[in-house]
Amino acid sequence: MLLRMMVVVGMGTRPMEYRVAQLEALGRFLEEKKQDILEATALDMGKVRRRGAGSARSHPGLLVVLGNMLGTALRSWSFLQMTQLDSAFIRKDPYGVVLIIGPWNYPIHLLLGPLIGAIAAGNCVVIKPSEKAKNTGRLLAESLGCYLDSDCFAVVTAGVQETTRLLENKFDYIFFTGSPSVGRMVMAAAAKHLTPVTLELGGKNPCYVSDTCDVRSVARRLAWGRFFNAGQTCVAPDYVLCTLEMQEKLMPALREAITEFYGSNPRESPDFGRIVGQKEFQRIRALLCSGRVAIGGQTDEKDLYIGEDTGFGDVGSSLAWVLGDVVP
Repeated sequence: MLLRMMVVVGMGTRPMEYRVAQLEALGRFLEEKKQDILEATALDMGKVRRRGAGSARSHPGLLVVLGNMLGTALRSWSFLQMTQLDSAFIRKDPYGVVLIIGPWNYPIHLLLGPLIGAIAAGNCVVIKPSEKAKNTGRLLAESLGCYLDSDCFAVVTAGVQETTRLLENKFDYIFFTGSPSVGRMVMAAAAKHLTPVTLELGGKNPCYVSDTCDVRSVARRLAWGRFFNAGQTCVAPDYVLCTLEMQEKLMPALREAITEFYGSNPRESPDFGRIVGQKEFQRIRALLCSGRVAIGGQTDEKDLYIGEDTGFGDVGSSLAWVLGDVVP
């Protein structure tokens, strides 16, 4: 597979017409397989079809990105960029064979988003979905090849050991989205070949609430941002920084917002998914013992349910809750 791609890359930069055709084919995949995408992500993340792992919202976003690439961005890349020197110019060439490794929390958006850019830049691409998003990975492996050129694009579904062996190969660029611990391994493997890397590793997201804020608006935004996709989003608020006076106002407002969004029994809400796996579930449940649970606290190991209405009060700054990843 890699040898075939290297041969294709060695034949020269993909013509603009080819890139446009592949982007248009990817657009057809997103449109024609929309229902299959929603169902696959719903199975992986325990969500209903209309909000499956954020796919219902990210799907239009991917089409917008794709449209932008087909518009001004792709055309601008095809022209030589002149400089102030008489004979010097800048030409944008593709890297070659690119490896894109995606995460499990947004298994379509965070794989196909980088893929759009890689196609537009004229690269061949190996796509590696997360082994934790098995249904989405299977859909991509079975269907994407029916739309994209199999000589230039491939989907690899594999576990940790197979991915480690995959990283032993020399790629011309690696784009990884995931945890810092895996990011270190990707970076170490890439360093052996001096392969350039993009690492999107998330981070911590404190939310500061001043005493002058509108409490109801803040509570609704916190409830939406924290609990969307069952909290499994790298930019979801992790903890709130506020005065004791604001905390007394914010906690009841947050309860009201949660009830507004997810009903009196969030477990039965059609808008709330489940934790992706046992490892992640056990880690989050262990964190419930590290602070005072101020709202909710219900869990169900069999159903991988961490209560939508779970919130903390008086969390100390030394806790792993604050210093580490809530969802790794």
